[in-house]
Amino acid sequence: MKKKILIPTDFSKNAWNAIMYATELFKNIECRFYLLNAYSPTKHSRGELMTGTIETLAFEFEKNKSASGLSNVLEMLDFRGRNDKHEYQTISLQDDPLSAIQETIEKKDIELVVMGTKGASNYENKLFGSNTINVMENLRSSPILGIPLDVRLIHIKEIVFPTSFKTHYKRKELIHLVEIARLQNANICLLHVNDHPDLTIEQEENKLLLEECLEGASFSLHYIGGSNVNSSVKRFVESRGSDMVSFINRKHSFIDSVFSTPMVKELGMFSKVPLLVMHDTIH
Repeated sequence: MKKKILIPTDFSKNAWNAIMYATELFKNIECRFYLLNAYSPTKHSRGELMTGTIETLAFEFEKNKSASGLSNVLEMLDFRGRNDKHEYQTISLQDDPLSAIQETIEKKDIELVVMGTKGASNYENKLFGSNTINVMENLRSSPILGIPLDVRLIHIKEIVFPTSFKTHYKRKELIHLVEIARLQNANICLLHVNDHPDLTIEQEENKLLLEECLEGASFSLHYIGGSNVNSSVKRFVESRGSDMVSFINRKHSFIDSVFSTPMVKELGMFSKVPLLVMHDTIH
């Protein structure tokens, strides 16, 4: 059975890079990639408006632009040479990006969303585009792999998984992390940041459960001191040259602070390191 992967695109360089990263990451896996473009009407010039209604012109313009852009993406993939294990389907929807992604996940039974961390309209000094932040914060029906513009997949050697050991884990929450680690023969670094290295009984139990959930993948435990989890993770990733960072997006968890506006600006590592955002299975 083919793995179903959704890749939203706004036809930016970052979106194209996300497609390249995903196809390389899963090059040995039977995959069906859904290339999705969400569009909405934009303003037009007075000359255009004189020949028809605003709504009709705006709709037709964006609809044609979306279809043409998706066709160009397929041509670029053909030019690079197709992988026999991969097939592509294009989807064009008049909707906001988050709603279009949610609808596609539901209708196509998507297993993973891969997207660029910045779009065509985002400023250069922003590490994350507003659409990316919105999707990562609010999409809970599929894990998301965010790919920065300048990241190329050569080989993933290490994936950092920060954890407080304060919550319990489920195997199905972590299947994509385990899959990527096994595909790349990568090691998962379980990173615990705390000024007090001793774990409570509950934390010890959660740690053992996490180790069970990661069965079949290589992993190691790392303890570092510090009261600022964000900067400690950043230092760890940069000092080791880690290839990916992964989280489970739970309420009141680390990722809540990551995607607060000041923290996005602070965590420069995400401009260089892919981010795998998974979700708990309780909705």
